[in-house]
Amino acid sequence: MQNSVAASCGRASRACAAPGGAWREMAARVRVGVVAAAAAGSLVFGCSAERRPGPLPPVSFVKAVDALALSDALEALIAEGHDTPADREAAYEAIARFADRDAASYFARAAITGRLVQQRGLRFANLVEDVESSARKSVELDPDFRDGAAKRLLGTLYVIAPAALLKHGNSETGLRMLEELAEQHPDIVENHLRLAEAYISLGDPAPACPHLRRCVAEISSLRPDEQGLLTQLLSDVRPQACCPVADAESWRPRKRN
Repeated sequence: MQNSVAASCGRASRACAAPGGAWREMAARVRVGVVAAAAAGSLVFGCSAERRPGPLPPVSFVKAVDALALSDALEALIAEGHDTPADREAAYEAIARFADRDAASYFARAAITGRLVQQRGLRFANLVEDVESSARKSVELDPDFRDGAAKRLLGTLYVIAPAALLKHGNSETGLRMLEELAEQHPDIVENHLRLAEAYISLGDPAPACPHLRRCVAEISSLRPDEQGLLTQLLSDVRPQACCPVADAESWRPRKRN
Protein backbone atom coordinates (compact mmCIF):
# COMPACT_ATOMS: atom_id res chain seq x y z
CA MET A 1 0.00 0.00 0.00
CA GLN A 2 1.45 3.36 -0.99
CA ASN A 3 0.23 5.30 2.01
CA SER A 4 -1.26 4.59 5.39
CA VAL A 5 -5.00 4.67 5.71
CA ALA A 6 -4.64 6.51 8.97
CA ALA A 7 -3.21 9.45 7.07
CA SER A 8 -5.84 8.98 4.39
CA CYS A 9 -8.66 9.48 6.89
CA GLY A 10 -7.73 13.10 7.33
CA ARG A 11 -7.86 13.76 3.60
CA ALA A 12 -11.32 12.21 3.39
CA SER A 13 -12.99 14.35 6.05
CA ARG A 14 -15.35 15.99 3.58
CA ALA A 15 -18.47 14.28 2.31
CA CYS A 16 -17.80 11.38 0.00
CA ALA A 17 -20.30 10.08 -2.45
CA ALA A 18 -19.65 6.47 -2.60
CA PRO A 19 -20.45 4.61 -5.62
CA GLY A 20 -19.96 7.85 -7.00
CA GLY A 21 -19.69 8.48 -10.58
CA ALA A 22 -18.54 4.99 -10.97
CA TRP A 23 -21.99 3.47 -10.66
CA ARG A 24 -21.99 3.83 -14.43
CA GLU A 25 -19.24 1.24 -14.62
CA MET A 26 -21.17 -1.16 -12.39
CA ALA A 27 -24.38 -0.59 -14.34
CA ALA A 28 -22.57 -1.27 -17.61
CA ARG A 29 -21.23 -4.54 -16.24
CA VAL A 30 -24.71 -5.53 -15.10
CA ARG A 31 -26.22 -4.77 -18.49
CA VAL A 32 -23.52 -6.74 -20.27
CA GLY A 33 -24.12 -9.64 -17.92
CA VAL A 34 -27.88 -9.56 -18.45
CA VAL A 35 -27.47 -9.57 -22.23
CA ALA A 36 -25.05 -12.46 -22.01
CA ALA A 37 -27.45 -14.33 -19.75
CA ALA A 38 -30.29 -13.93 -22.20
CA ALA A 39 -28.12 -15.23 -25.01
CA ALA A 40 -26.66 -18.12 -23.08
CA GLY A 41 -29.72 -19.03 -21.05
CA SER A 42 -27.87 -18.63 -17.75
CA LEU A 43 -26.80 -15.76 -15.51
CA VAL A 44 -23.08 -15.00 -15.36
CA PHE A 45 -21.81 -13.42 -12.18
CA GLY A 46 -18.70 -11.24 -12.47
CA CYS A 47 -15.41 -12.27 -14.04
CA SER A 48 -14.55 -15.89 -14.69
CA ALA A 49 -10.93 -15.52 -13.57
CA GLU A 50 -10.04 -16.64 -10.07
CA ARG A 51 -9.32 -13.86 -7.62
CA ARG A 52 -5.62 -13.33 -7.06
CA PRO A 53 -4.52 -12.71 -3.49
CA GLY A 54 -3.61 -9.07 -2.88
CA PRO A 55 -1.62 -7.36 -0.16
CA LEU A 56 -3.19 -7.27 3.27
CA PRO A 57 -4.74 -3.91 4.15
CA PRO A 58 -3.01 -1.83 6.85
CA VAL A 59 -3.96 -2.64 10.44
CA SER A 60 -5.40 0.86 10.87
CA PHE A 61 -7.80 0.12 8.04
CA VAL A 62 -9.61 -2.71 9.80
CA LYS A 63 -9.28 -1.10 13.25
CA ALA A 64 -11.12 2.12 12.46
CA VAL A 65 -12.85 3.58 15.50
CA ASP A 66 -16.26 3.68 13.84
CA ALA A 67 -18.05 2.91 10.59
CA LEU A 68 -17.64 6.41 9.21
CA ALA A 69 -13.89 6.44 9.83
CA LEU A 70 -13.65 3.14 8.00
CA SER A 71 -15.58 4.52 5.03
CA ASP A 72 -13.49 7.70 4.97
CA ALA A 73 -10.29 5.67 4.98
CA LEU A 74 -11.45 3.64 2.00
CA GLU A 75 -12.57 6.78 0.16
CA ALA A 76 -9.17 8.38 0.71
CA LEU A 77 -7.48 5.43 -0.98
CA ILE A 78 -9.97 5.44 -3.85
CA ALA A 79 -9.63 9.18 -4.37
CA GLU A 80 -5.91 8.83 -5.00
CA GLY A 81 -6.20 5.60 -6.96
CA HIS A 82 -4.35 3.61 -4.31
CA ASP A 83 -7.04 1.12 -3.35
CA THR A 84 -6.93 -2.59 -4.13
CA PRO A 85 -9.69 -5.22 -4.33
CA ALA A 86 -8.54 -6.43 -0.93
CA ASP A 87 -9.19 -2.98 0.57
CA ARG A 88 -12.80 -2.88 -0.56
CA GLU A 89 -13.49 -6.42 0.56
CA ALA A 90 -11.78 -5.86 3.93
CA ALA A 91 -13.84 -2.73 4.51
CA TYR A 92 -17.05 -4.56 3.63
CA GLU A 93 -16.20 -7.39 6.02
CA ALA A 94 -15.19 -4.96 8.79
CA ILE A 95 -18.29 -2.78 8.57
CA ALA A 96 -20.40 -5.54 10.10
CA ARG A 97 -18.67 -5.19 13.48
CA PHE A 98 -20.02 -1.68 14.08
CA ALA A 99 -23.42 -1.68 15.79
CA ASP A 100 -24.27 2.03 15.56
CA ARG A 101 -27.53 2.86 13.84
CA ASP A 102 -27.24 6.58 13.18
CA ALA A 103 -27.14 8.56 9.93
CA ALA A 104 -23.34 8.44 9.77
CA SER A 105 -23.10 4.66 10.19
CA TYR A 106 -25.86 3.96 7.66
CA PHE A 107 -24.17 6.25 5.18
CA ALA A 108 -20.87 4.43 5.75
CA ARG A 109 -22.54 1.07 5.14
CA ALA A 110 -24.08 2.30 1.93
CA ALA A 111 -20.81 3.80 0.73
CA ILE A 112 -18.64 0.78 1.51
CA THR A 113 -21.13 -1.72 0.09
CA GLY A 114 -21.51 0.42 -3.01
CA ARG A 115 -17.78 0.50 -3.55
CA LEU A 116 -17.65 -3.29 -3.43
CA VAL A 117 -20.51 -3.61 -5.92
CA GLN A 118 -18.90 -1.01 -8.17
CA GLN A 119 -15.74 -3.08 -8.37
CA ARG A 120 -17.21 -6.57 -8.56
CA GLY A 121 -20.16 -5.82 -10.83
CA LEU A 122 -22.88 -8.37 -11.48
CA ARG A 123 -21.36 -10.90 -9.12
CA PHE A 124 -22.37 -8.65 -6.20
CA ALA A 125 -25.43 -7.04 -7.80
CA ASN A 126 -27.62 -8.56 -5.10
CA LEU A 127 -26.06 -6.06 -2.68
CA VAL A 128 -27.45 -3.04 -4.53
CA GLU A 129 -30.63 -3.29 -2.47
CA ASP A 130 -28.48 -3.11 0.68
CA VAL A 131 -26.86 0.09 -0.62
CA GLU A 132 -30.29 1.56 -1.30
CA SER A 133 -31.69 0.54 2.09
CA SER A 134 -28.76 1.92 4.10
CA ALA A 135 -28.69 5.19 2.18
CA ARG A 136 -32.44 5.65 2.64
CA LYS A 137 -32.13 5.09 6.39
CA SER A 138 -29.34 7.65 6.59
CA VAL A 139 -31.45 10.22 4.73
CA GLU A 140 -34.45 9.50 6.96
CA LEU A 141 -32.41 9.96 10.14
CA ASP A 142 -30.57 13.09 9.01
CA PRO A 143 -31.13 14.39 5.47
CA ASP A 144 -28.48 17.10 6.06
CA PHE A 145 -25.72 14.74 7.20
CA ARG A 146 -22.56 16.04 5.51
CA ASP A 147 -24.67 18.45 3.50
CA GLY A 148 -26.73 15.65 1.97
CA ALA A 149 -24.01 13.06 1.26
CA ALA A 150 -26.40 10.11 1.61
CA LYS A 151 -29.00 11.83 -0.56
CA ARG A 152 -26.36 12.41 -3.24
CA LEU A 153 -25.33 8.76 -3.06
CA LEU A 154 -28.94 7.60 -3.26
CA GLY A 155 -29.81 9.95 -6.11
CA THR A 156 -26.81 8.79 -8.11
CA LEU A 157 -27.73 5.17 -7.44
CA TYR A 158 -31.30 5.67 -8.65
CA VAL A 159 -30.13 7.30 -11.86
CA ILE A 160 -27.29 4.93 -12.69
CA ALA A 161 -28.19 1.48 -11.36
CA PRO A 162 -30.51 -0.78 -13.40
CA ALA A 163 -34.11 -0.46 -12.18
CA ALA A 164 -34.37 -4.24 -11.75
CA LEU A 165 -31.88 -4.04 -8.87
CA LEU A 166 -33.74 -1.31 -6.98
CA LYS A 167 -36.65 -1.62 -4.58
CA HIS A 168 -37.99 1.93 -4.23
CA GLY A 169 -36.66 4.68 -6.47
CA ASN A 170 -36.08 5.14 -10.19
CA SER A 171 -34.17 7.47 -12.48
CA GLU A 172 -36.76 10.26 -12.20
CA THR A 173 -36.61 10.11 -8.41
CA GLY A 174 -32.82 10.15 -8.48
CA LEU A 175 -32.64 13.09 -10.88
CA ARG A 176 -35.05 15.08 -8.74
CA MET A 177 -32.96 14.38 -5.63
CA LEU A 178 -29.76 15.54 -7.31
CA GLU A 179 -31.45 18.67 -8.67
CA GLU A 180 -32.66 19.52 -5.18
CA LEU A 181 -29.18 19.05 -3.75
CA ALA A 182 -27.61 21.32 -6.34
CA GLU A 183 -30.17 23.99 -5.44
CA GLN A 184 -29.84 23.55 -1.68
CA HIS A 185 -26.04 23.30 -1.63
CA PRO A 186 -24.77 25.06 -4.77
CA ASP A 187 -21.33 25.62 -3.25
CA ILE A 188 -20.61 21.88 -3.14
CA VAL A 189 -19.07 21.25 -6.55
CA GLU A 190 -19.67 17.51 -6.37
CA ASN A 191 -23.41 18.16 -6.43
CA HIS A 192 -22.98 19.75 -9.85
CA LEU A 193 -20.77 16.88 -10.99
CA ARG A 194 -23.28 14.20 -10.00
CA LEU A 195 -26.17 16.14 -11.52
CA ALA A 196 -24.28 16.56 -14.79
CA GLU A 197 -23.50 12.85 -14.75
CA ALA A 198 -27.18 12.09 -14.24
CA TYR A 199 -28.32 14.22 -17.17
CA ILE A 200 -25.71 12.72 -19.47
CA SER A 201 -26.48 9.17 -18.35
CA LEU A 202 -30.14 9.76 -19.13
CA GLY A 203 -29.31 10.99 -22.63
CA ASP A 204 -30.06 14.68 -22.00
CA PRO A 205 -26.71 16.50 -22.06
CA ALA A 206 -28.02 20.06 -22.62
CA PRO A 207 -28.99 20.77 -18.98
CA ALA A 208 -25.68 19.26 -17.85
CA CYS A 209 -23.64 22.01 -19.50
CA PRO A 210 -23.87 24.76 -16.86
CA HIS A 211 -23.00 22.21 -14.19
CA LEU A 212 -19.99 21.00 -16.18
CA ARG A 213 -18.82 24.58 -16.57
CA ARG A 214 -19.13 25.06 -12.82
CA CYS A 215 -17.03 21.95 -12.24
CA VAL A 216 -14.34 23.10 -14.66
CA ALA A 217 -14.20 26.51 -12.99
CA GLU A 218 -13.78 24.94 -9.54
CA ILE A 219 -11.96 21.75 -10.41
CA SER A 220 -9.51 22.15 -7.54
CA SER A 221 -12.43 21.41 -5.21
CA LEU A 222 -12.85 17.94 -6.73
CA ARG A 223 -10.98 14.81 -5.71
CA PRO A 224 -8.60 13.24 -8.24
CA ASP A 225 -11.08 10.48 -9.05
CA GLU A 226 -13.85 13.05 -9.48
CA GLN A 227 -11.62 14.99 -11.83
CA GLY A 228 -11.33 11.81 -13.84
CA LEU A 229 -15.11 11.53 -13.97
CA LEU A 230 -15.35 15.14 -15.11
CA THR A 231 -12.90 14.42 -17.91
CA GLN A 232 -15.04 11.48 -19.04
CA LEU A 233 -18.25 13.51 -18.91
CA LEU A 234 -16.71 16.30 -20.96
CA SER A 235 -15.62 13.72 -23.49
CA ASP A 236 -19.15 12.32 -23.60
CA VAL A 237 -20.68 15.69 -24.46
CA ARG A 238 -17.86 16.98 -26.68
CA PRO A 239 -19.86 16.51 -29.92
CA GLN A 240 -22.71 18.58 -28.46
CA ALA A 241 -22.71 22.23 -29.57
CA CYS A 242 -24.76 23.08 -26.50
CA CYS A 243 -21.72 22.75 -24.24
CA PRO A 244 -18.80 24.80 -25.58
CA VAL A 245 -16.69 24.16 -22.50
CA ALA A 246 -16.39 20.55 -23.66
CA ASP A 247 -14.74 21.72 -26.87
CA ALA A 248 -11.93 23.59 -25.15
CA GLU A 249 -8.92 21.53 -26.23
CA SER A 250 -6.69 23.40 -23.80
CA TRP A 251 -8.70 22.19 -20.83
CA ARG A 252 -6.91 19.67 -18.65
CA PRO A 253 -7.63 18.52 -15.09
CA ARG A 254 -5.27 20.05 -12.59
CA LYS A 255 -3.10 17.83 -10.50
CA ARG A 256 -3.13 18.28 -6.77
CA ASN A 257 0.12 18.80 -4.92
